[in-house]
Amino acid sequence: MLDKIPFSLLELASVRECSTIGETLQNSLCYAQAAEKLGFKRFWLAEHHNMEGIASSATAVLIAHIASGTTSLRVGSGGIMLPNHPPLVIAEQFGTLASLYPDRIDLGLGRAPGTDPVTSRALRRDNLAADQFPAEVSLLQQLLAPLRPGQNLKAIPGAGTQVPIWLLGSSLFSAQLAAKRGLPYAFAGHFAPRLMRDAVRIYQTQFQPSIHLAEPYVILGMPVIVAETETEARYLATTSHQRILALLRGEALWLKPPVDSMDGLWNIEEELHVREFLGLAAVGAPDQIKIKLENLASELHINEFMFTNDMYDPALRIKALELLANIKKDVGQ
Repeated sequence: MLDKIPFSLLELASVRECSTIGETLQNSLCYAQAAEKLGFKRFWLAEHHNMEGIASSATAVLIAHIASGTTSLRVGSGGIMLPNHPPLVIAEQFGTLASLYPDRIDLGLGRAPGTDPVTSRALRRDNLAADQFPAEVSLLQQLLAPLRPGQNLKAIPGAGTQVPIWLLGSSLFSAQLAAKRGLPYAFAGHFAPRLMRDAVRIYQTQFQPSIHLAEPYVILGMPVIVAETETEARYLATTSHQRILALLRGEALWLKPPVDSMDGLWNIEEELHVREFLGLAAVGAPDQIKIKLENLASELHINEFMFTNDMYDPALRIKALELLANIKKDVGQ
């Protein structure tokens, strides 16, 4: 089964402790290039603002950076937080990207602002922007479609590029909207797994075919830490535990080296919150990861997996990609 399911990656451009943003973005490119060689399908970049340790705020710029250094990998947003931006600006940005890198750009859209109220105000969008999400998705679709006679508002570049739009979500709203509009859907299980089964079921059962998509298509985002042994994987996963713990405490989100034990770094309540946040994480040796992915794919009819990978060592991140790619090869043999 897994040999027929595409593997993709979601990148936050997490900055390692004592590293620089320049080094981080170069590591992201090397990571994408390795993924392309190993047959991964997509490389999406998340939008975050005002978060020390996360360098993916200028998402469209980073998409160009990754696309320019690869040749076949689909590159896109996972996602653009539409309440933060005028749809015309997004249509122009992604129309430009699609013109530079034809048939390789994806536009994933999120409804949440993805940041704090102070930053939302600094982005100069009003408080009702999230409520206007369905209308703004429609406007984006119009701006990316071929020009119509008498059309006054035009995205140049953008018009006619028909950049594929994906709806992203961690709740039920985007699942319902994606189903109604006949758009592909990606569930953010990498940070909010609680409603995963309900959201996927609603999307699949309520899906209405459209000119964009004949059948429902689901990407499941999830954290994966894979290593040669389970012991090593669980050790490496403490980097992710420390990052989520920092998020809960409102601290900077630098990637920290793994530790032998989290004892003394978190209290019982914090540990429960971190484990809930990472409830969908697959951590272990390749055989263990394969079983978890096969079970999820079988239960939920997942069309594609998209992994986050919070390993501290860039070389081990690439090694993890090799192990994931080998899972597909082993299944296909």
